[in-house]
Amino acid sequence: MDIRKIKKLIELITESDVEEIEIKDGEESIRISRRAQTVNTSTMQGVPAQEKIVNDTVIPASQDITISKDKPSINSPMVGTFYRAPSPESAPFIQIGQSIKEGDVVCIIEAMKMMNQIEADKSGVIESINVSDGEPVEFDQPLFTIA
Repeated sequence: MDIRKIKKLIELITESDVEEIEIKDGEESIRISRRAQTVNTSTMQGVPAQEKIVNDTVIPASQDITISKDKPSINSPMVGTFYRAPSPESAPFIQIGQSIKEGDVVCIIEAMKMMNQIEADKSGVIESINVSDGEPVEFDQPLFTIA
């Protein structure tokens, strides 16, 4: 499935009231969901248990994290795998407490073997990082909470 078609689907779902859509084309399939507000990595198959960092507190992967809708966040624009740094040896793009401005690169999301740099869509201070490095993310899932 072409990445342009996937992006168009995401845009269409964002503009509509549809909660979830799944499309199968031969052996390929894609599911886009807007309901990814609670993350529980212990139930994801094939994903190693990892820790989360929220407000400078390390939370074991066995606990659920519910993202507050009251605070502004930077959300994932696509489905893929989240990476905080450009390579395993590099420093992360951002840290908790760091000031960012609109347009700053905050992470990378790998989708269909393509590395996509994600830019901040608003300015602020990083308050929490809601996903761990190497963790799968859904469309519109809050990646960072900002103040």
